[in-house]
Amino acid sequence: MTTTDYATYIAGLPRVLAGAAVLFRDAAGRVLIVEPNYREGWVLPGGTIESDEGETPRQAARRETAEEIGLDLEPGPLLAVDWVHGVGRPPIVAYVYDGGVLSEERLAAIRLQEEELVSWKLIEPAEATGHLLGSLGLRVLAALDALGSGRGPAELENGRPAGG
Repeated sequence: MTTTDYATYIAGLPRVLAGAAVLFRDAAGRVLIVEPNYREGWVLPGGTIESDEGETPRQAARRETAEEIGLDLEPGPLLAVDWVHGVGRPPIVAYVYDGGVLSEERLAAIRLQEEELVSWKLIEPAEATGHLLGSLGLRVLAALDALGSGRGPAELENGRPAGG
């Protein structure tokens, strides 16, 4: 196969989008969420993986967290991977990493990226599906379950356990 044939082959392959987020909690177990100005609902700190630039999911989670809330922290273990179907767009592969428990000092140090975010707050896990639209609320609950059980990352499809 020539270089041109290989490039043509690659160009014809299906595409997926990829994003990475970090699940932060406070000492009471509440989850940190942010309110974007470009869409409805709330989200976890995170965003698009710049894969064309060679960025990995873990690197994107850290970069996006630093950009969005001003906390440059190494993400902890992977908690969930979700394959999310969409209408009018390719599927998204969403990675969720453990951000750990933030102290009062760290929470006070949050500085929002004003170009993209309106506000932030802490919610009880039971409120996740009410604030986080689509499969994101289910993804957060699965990530919390993976964290609590120690079983390792949850494999999800549209927020629900894969194969189930």
